[in-house]
Parts: sequence; structure tokens; C-alpha cells
Amino acid sequence: MKDATYWFHQTPPKLAKDLIGQIDFSDIKNIYEPFCGEGAFYNNFPVGIPKFKSEIEDGLDFKDFDIEANQIHAIISNPPFKLEGKNCFFPLIMYFFNYPCVKNVYFLCNDACFGTLTPSRRKVMEEEGIYINEITTCAVKKWYGRYYFVLFSRKKNDNFKYLLENYEYVL
Repeated sequence: MKDATYWFHQTPPKLAKDLIGQIDFSDIKNIYEPFCGEGAFYNNFPVGIPKFKSEIEDGLDFKDFDIEANQIHAIISNPPFKLEGKNCFFPLIMYFFNYPCVKNVYFLCNDACFGTLTPSRRKVMEEEGIYINEITTCAVKKWYGRYYFVLFSRKKNDNFKYLLENYEYVL
């Protein structure tokens, strides 16, 4: 149902346009927007590249879309932060990279979602060949706090590091 909560979480079209303007689309053959909402990202995808979308509020669930058959190379979206009451940021990253054709996933997320990328999860990602390649910080006043447009890619990148040890201050 497109209620007040739905409308509150819509990506501002100008932000989507500015973020898309930073993407190099030269190697992207097909684009998919799995959580389309009102189309802030989808409506700003470049002309000439086949694009696909899903939106649960319109009866189109991302789980029903055939990523492999459509040879999706890039996922670009502002995903929901929770599905079925649980933070789904990490599971969604892993879900989309489960398809070999997907080369890049661009997700707009808040600091809580970004914070779910714990060292152990980052290790799992890297073991699966998934790397953070770029982060753009932005702000949306009505949402409060900072937001990050993160490029997850199969392109190896050792610039974003993590430490697996759990540290403790001892007196």
C-alpha cells in the first residue's frame, strides 16, 4: 500500500539523477532497478541501455524477476532497509551477486545499513569476489543522517580494509 511511509522513503529524483551521473555505463549492457518505487533511479537511466524494474507495491516482486535470462549487468537501487522485519542489506547484496551476470550493484543506504557490513561479512563478500569499489556520501534532509551510494563490484579492490579481531580495552 502506498501509504505515508512509502512516500517518505522515495529517493529524491535530483539525488538519483546526480548519483547516476557519476556512473560509467560504457560496459553496462542491461540495468535492473529491483525496488523502483516511483522511479527516481529508473527514470534517469541512460537512453539506449535496456532497463528493467520491479516494485512490490505494483505487484512486481524482485524475487520473481529473471536476472539471468535478462543478462543484468548492473543493479541500481535504494533498497528497503528491512524485509520481513529484518535488516536485509547484506542478504540483498549476496542475493544479487549470486547471479554470475551481475557485475555491479549500486545501493543507496543509510549508516545503519552500511554498519551491517561487519568485518566477518566483509570477509564473506571478499571470499565470494565482491568488493566495495566506490562510496559517495550524500544527505537527504527529511531522512536525517548520512547516506551512502555504494558500488559493490566483482572488480578486486583492496582499498577498503577490515580487521577481524574483536578488540577490547583492558585496564
